[in-house]
Amino acid sequence: MTLVLPPRLTASAQSLRDAAHRRGLRTVQLCTFEVPAELRADHLHAGPSFADVVAPLLGIAPLEAAPGWLTGLSRELTRREITMVTIGEAYELRRPAFIKSPNDKNIPAMIYTDGSRLPGPDAVDRRTPVLVSDIVDFTAEYRLHLLDAVVHSGSQYAAYGRLHLGPPSPDALAFGTDLIAGYGHTLPSAIVVDVGLVDGRWAVIEANAAWASGAYVADPDLVLDVVLRAAGPTASVTARDRQFIRRPLLTSAL
Repeated sequence: MTLVLPPRLTASAQSLRDAAHRRGLRTVQLCTFEVPAELRADHLHAGPSFADVVAPLLGIAPLEAAPGWLTGLSRELTRREITMVTIGEAYELRRPAFIKSPNDKNIPAMIYTDGSRLPGPDAVDRRTPVLVSDIVDFTAEYRLHLLDAVVHSGSQYAAYGRLHLGPPSPDALAFGTDLIAGYGHTLPSAIVVDVGLVDGRWAVIEANAAWASGAYVADPDLVLDVVLRAAGPTASVTARDRQFIRRPLLTSAL
């Protein structure tokens, strides 16, 4: 099997590359987004822009949660109101909100004082969906790598909004397990879910594609298990996971 990597590797991607080598996998790091005609590969670990170009050419199917997945969770699980609207609608917001792209990084994820601060219609198609969330403070944040309805690995990555690496707490793992029990059917078989504490209560932060997510200090061998499932051959995708194959959303202005 061959794992394709992008031109620039983060420390996390390097650890996954090394884990792949220990497992006997071949890795190929492309210099650009251009795919050599002779290249044959089975898996991918990279950002969304790279995956959108490379994955279709190699017959790789990246899996991700539905764009509006967060909006389908109960307030008890998110601890905040979250809606998905077009960026054209978000321009009309006249209050501070945390706004981000559902499954991309094309709209910077941050607090906007109002909708006028978003990238304008000259840069982004007005139909592009965005998630609009109430502003909350997470005192601790954890990344959970899920595989086949089980928390396969995890890591703490932040505390009080700052980088803070460490093992996942037992309570974070338990919250992830409870989330899977109730909502696992709404997620692909391999995915990353970030969770955290808000006012001492657990909340879902977001779901991220495993093939595009950092591992932090999670066991790279276990993370690799999730990445390989999350971006593998299209022909190998199960009937259950076909609905979760990535379909890029609008971003560029017309």
